[in-house]
Amino acid sequence: MRTIAEINEKIRRQRAVVLTVEELKARVAEVSISQAAKEIDVITTGTFEPMESSGAIINLGQTDPPIKIRRCWIDGVPAYPGFGAVDLYLGASCPVDVMDGEEVREHGGGHVIENLIAGKSVQVKAQGQVTDCYPRATFETTITRDTINQFYLFNPRNLYQNFIVGVNGGDRPLFTYLGPLQPGLGNAVYSNPGAISPLLNDPDLKLIGIGTRIFLGGGVGYVAWEGTQHFPLQKRLPNGTPIGPAATLALIGDAKQMDAHWVRGCYFKSYGPSLMLGVGVPLPVLNEEVVKYCAIQDKDLVAPIVDFSIPRRVRPTFGLVSYAQLKSGRITIDGKTVRVAPLASMFFSRQIATELKQLISAGTFTLTEPVAPIPMERSFLPQDRWQDF
Repeated sequence: MRTIAEINEKIRRQRAVVLTVEELKARVAEVSISQAAKEIDVITTGTFEPMESSGAIINLGQTDPPIKIRRCWIDGVPAYPGFGAVDLYLGASCPVDVMDGEEVREHGGGHVIENLIAGKSVQVKAQGQVTDCYPRATFETTITRDTINQFYLFNPRNLYQNFIVGVNGGDRPLFTYLGPLQPGLGNAVYSNPGAISPLLNDPDLKLIGIGTRIFLGGGVGYVAWEGTQHFPLQKRLPNGTPIGPAATLALIGDAKQMDAHWVRGCYFKSYGPSLMLGVGVPLPVLNEEVVKYCAIQDKDLVAPIVDFSIPRRVRPTFGLVSYAQLKSGRITIDGKTVRVAPLASMFFSRQIATELKQLISAGTFTLTEPVAPIPMERSFLPQDRWQDF
C-alpha cells in the first residue's frame, strides 16, 4: 500500500517510477501484477479527441463608461453574456453567425478558443443593456489572452469512459458528430482510444475524483465535478469496464497557460464546429488493484455498433465489437467487411501520456487527493414525456 503523499515525496525528489499506461501493460506481460505494483508509483494515461461539450469563461474587464453586455460576438461567434456585466461563456460547438444569403463558414467557438490560446487577436462586438450603472450601449475592440482578466476552460462534459461505433445502414450519406457515415455500411467510426483512455483504466473511479489534478490542453487542469450525461450505471463486463457510454467528467483549467498544440478547433461537415482537446490523467499506484485494472487490453474492451440511419434517441445496434477489432481497421457486420477509422488521435494520445510522464518524472507535476468522489449511482434521465409543439 502507498499513499499519494508518499508518492508526491518521491516525485519531488525525482525518484518516482512513472510509466505510461502502454508501458505498464507491456511490463505486466513480463512480470506479475504484484511485481509491477511494487516497482511503479504512477501510471499516465492520455487522449486527444473531439470534446464538443467544452467552452471558455472570459472576463473582458470593464469599459469606461461601463457596459452591461447582453449580446456579444467573438470573431462572429455568439458568446453567452447572461451573468456578470462583462463575463462571457464561449461554447466550443457554437457556430459563427451567418446572415441570410451568406456562405456558411466552417468556424466556431473551438476555433476562437484555439486562436486565443495561441496568442492571436480576436474581434469582440458587444451590445449592452443601458442602465444607470451601465450607461454604455455598444462596444467593439480586439482582445488577446493577455488583455483580458480571466480566460479559462470550463468543460461540462469531457472524457467519456466509453463511447459508440457509428455506422449507417441507410441509403444516403449521413453527417454526424463522428464525421461522415457512408450508406450501406460503407464505413464505421469510433471515438474512444480504448486501452490507453484515462477512465477505462480506472473503471470504478476510485483514483479520479473532484480535485484530481490533470494535464489539460498542455497546462494544468482539475476535475471539477461529474460531467453532464454521467451514466456510471451502464452495463459492464466482468472486468468492470462499461459496454457503452458511461462516466464523464467536468474539467477546468487556466487557458492562459495552455498550448494550442493540444487545443484545436475543428469542424464536422454539415454538422458543425467542435474542439479537439488533449487530456492526460495520472493514476497513482496505491495497491495491486490499480495495476490489475490498468493491465486491461483492447481485446478485453467493447463498444456498441450503432446505426445512425434510424433517427431516434435509442438506435438499433449491430452488437458489440472489441477495441482490438476496431484498431485492426476492419470489422464484420452481418457478414460484410466494413472499414473502420478512429476519431481520436492515437498518436497524440500516446504523446500526452508521455509528456505527462516526463513532467512527473522531472518533479514539476505532483498528484492531488480528491476532495470528494465522483458519484457512481447516477441514472440517465431522458425527456420522453415532452411533446413537440
